[in-house]
Amino acid sequence: MAEPSTVHSTFVIERNYPQPPERVFAAFAEPARKRRWYAEGDHEIQEFEMEFRVGGSERFRYRFKEGHPIAGSEIVNESAYQDIVPEKHIVMASKMSLNGKPIVVMLATLEFLSAETGTDLILTHQGAFLDWPGGPQMIETGWRGLLDRVVKELAS
Repeated sequence: MAEPSTVHSTFVIERNYPQPPERVFAAFAEPARKRRWYAEGDHEIQEFEMEFRVGGSERFRYRFKEGHPIAGSEIVNESAYQDIVPEKHIVMASKMSLNGKPIVVMLATLEFLSAETGTDLILTHQGAFLDWPGGPQMIETGWRGLLDRVVKELAS
């Protein structure tokens, strides 16, 4: 039997932030704040649009800068918000494409739980990785880095 070209993967990442749920939730809900920790980085942003509401969408298009292993390649993330309960959870379905070819379709659930030490954030990510065997590890590593960047956003 041939190797499947689609890899299915689920991972969960938990973080604690020393701020209340409303403040942590705002870092994901307010476009200017999310752009800072989520979109800005070692690439050139070509587009970032975010309509944060149930049924709303998010589109992030960028190219990697010179020196990156896939410099010049275009990545497009397109998401649709499936469910939002303020300060409780966000559920979004997304597709990521590389140079116009879909490489992963995913469902991400972010849960914001009040804790004695602030907010416990639980990210559950379920993905179908298309002809991208190393994709699950790369996406999980990417999310871990992004959630670390939320700390800096919350401090500002």
